[in-house]
Amino acid sequence: MFSKIIVGSSLSEVSFKTLYCLKGLRQAETQKVILVHAINIQRAGSLYNQLLKLADPILEEQKKILEEMGFSVEIEVLLGSPHYEINRLAREKNVSLIAVHMTAESLIDDAFAGGVAYEVIQHAEKPVLVMKAKTGAGQSEMLCQEILSHIIYPTDFSDNAERAFTYVEELVESGCSKVTLLHVQEKERIDKYLKDRLAEFNAIDQARLERLKERLINIGAHEVSIEIPYGSATQEILREVNNNPYSLIVMGSQGRGFISEVFLGSVSHNIVRKAPVPVLLVPAIR
Repeated sequence: MFSKIIVGSSLSEVSFKTLYCLKGLRQAETQKVILVHAINIQRAGSLYNQLLKLADPILEEQKKILEEMGFSVEIEVLLGSPHYEINRLAREKNVSLIAVHMTAESLIDDAFAGGVAYEVIQHAEKPVLVMKAKTGAGQSEMLCQEILSHIIYPTDFSDNAERAFTYVEELVESGCSKVTLLHVQEKERIDKYLKDRLAEFNAIDQARLERLKERLINIGAHEVSIEIPYGSATQEILREVNNNPYSLIVMGSQGRGFISEVFLGSVSHNIVRKAPVPVLLVPAIR
């Protein structure tokens, strides 16, 4: 499934902690990791050689951690705009996944997560796994020890969401036995135009999710539950994730309205920023 992946490193403590999120990908047949650190030449300037010397031993240490998990690892130090170089390398190497990291609190707690990770997501043509760590009191805590233990799949039934579901299916085939399927009936839209038809929409969407459930059961899932909350999509997804021990969110990075999804206010990008667990974002085919 994810036989060859790129892992972006900021060399920080958070990037060390989140490496352990990748252990579960061994179940998804991940064999090769390209460990990438990008140096922005516009910021580095004449300090490039010094930064490179500082990066080498840290990357070697991270390589050793990944090798102990069973991965074959190569190191790439890129020179240029980090998000551009990472996505360029992903195309050139034909990887199946890009992994980046963020803290659970916000985009600005870590320099890499604050800019590069989000920019990678914005321009990615490959699925992006956003690994999470929690920071506090000068330390960081890993938030993804068993990444395939319980997946939640939020869907708006768009084409991109359907594409994301194929990754849920592959993760189930790789050993994930517990999945929650979620569709939010968006309060603002329904209250304005269609409130008297909420029961009808619930029945239609329940049937849609039941069909997805059947597909997962047929390929080996042991427990599949369905949730259809009513409210704001972002708030309801986050409420569900915060109240239950999910290990991974899988969703499309664009919803029904493609243009609106390039902005920070989109559902998928808000989930990436605020969710306390890793998020696998699957981009639309462009």
